[in-house]
Amino acid sequence: MPHLLPPAGPRRTLALAQFGNSVGDGAYYVTSALYFTHVVGLAPTRIGLGLTLAWAVGSVAGVPLGRIADRRGPRGTAVLLALATGAAVASFLVVRGFLPFLAAACLYATAQSGLAAARQALLAGLVAKEDRTGALAHLQSTLNAGLAVGAGLGGLALSAGTTSAYLAVFAVDALSFLLCALVLLRLPAVAPVSALPGARLEVLRDRPYAVVTLLNTVLLLRMPLLSIGLPLWIAGRTDAPEWLVSALFILNTTAVMLFQVRTAGSVTGLGTAARAIRRSGLLMLLTCAAFALSGGTPRWVAVTALVGGSVLLVAGEMLQSAGSWQIGFDLAPAGRIGEYQGFFGAGVTVARTLGPLLLTALLMGMGTAGWLLLGGLFLAASWAMGRVSRWAGERRREPAGVPAPGGAAARAA
Repeated sequence: MPHLLPPAGPRRTLALAQFGNSVGDGAYYVTSALYFTHVVGLAPTRIGLGLTLAWAVGSVAGVPLGRIADRRGPRGTAVLLALATGAAVASFLVVRGFLPFLAAACLYATAQSGLAAARQALLAGLVAKEDRTGALAHLQSTLNAGLAVGAGLGGLALSAGTTSAYLAVFAVDALSFLLCALVLLRLPAVAPVSALPGARLEVLRDRPYAVVTLLNTVLLLRMPLLSIGLPLWIAGRTDAPEWLVSALFILNTTAVMLFQVRTAGSVTGLGTAARAIRRSGLLMLLTCAAFALSGGTPRWVAVTALVGGSVLLVAGEMLQSAGSWQIGFDLAPAGRIGEYQGFFGAGVTVARTLGPLLLTALLMGMGTAGWLLLGGLFLAASWAMGRVSRWAGERRREPAGVPAPGGAAARAA
């Protein structure tokens, strides 16, 4: 089994920064809903509206912030955005109304989206092209480890159920982004791109890349499937115990932590990435079929189908992640990594924002037929991704005179 820690150097430092803020995020994810209702005093519908608006703003802001990372240098941009994210989380400690909450949430989502794009540009500048997918696999493993630790801390706050405990969780999250910024400062600076030919935001005119991003967004519906769709299905349509939701979440995060690096090892270019995504589509179809079998069956059958489906789900997730990382980077022109990754990363936001509505309609509204339709959608998108990525690769044009990220020319000491 590959080492869980990446090699010493920039990749390990990036992983340490990822671990630091993911611990805070893990605590935030499990406590935020109750914090905003019990402490801030907002109605659940207002929380949902505010977060939806905030992430819509964040998804749009990711592209220009990624562009700034390219032009001004990704390390400095990432450090500033990590500090801005920490400040946004800290502001949640004092907001006590909807409009201040909305402003803080917009700052949080915008800074998070920009930080993700800037860190991808930073990775591209510090890691050789052929090593990026492996580096991202290590970061994903680190992310899951941090989320698991943070979720445990959040669980302690939930058990205490006091205002002080909730406030402590948000303070930890804010400090985690400060730690992230300090760790990022230990990395070498990556030279900014002084000038690029073409449109100011070229990604908005790159139709092949837009189609790739759209297909990837469809495949990313697996994210709310685990956090929203499956829990609702288990509680409303099966005889399985509700604690199984937590057990399946632990199964997923642990498997990604242990096996994502190995899974990504076979992905080395556009061809292997397309094959990995096609395999993930087939696994996702089988996943949805297994979950469909759990409805209206005896408890032992339901539990067996849900566990089996969850194993297939995490296998498909790891293949899809590795393939999409490779495609997203390989199709981004040199010098525009931050801009393109800001656009590609918006798929995560869209999937998390619109996914719950779609999954609720399909699974709770249509039952078994909804599961099969969802599985067919995953399969179709995964097979289309191969064709579209080849088309995009053929039409890709590198800007002249721009040094390729990952080489010595792209770095400054």
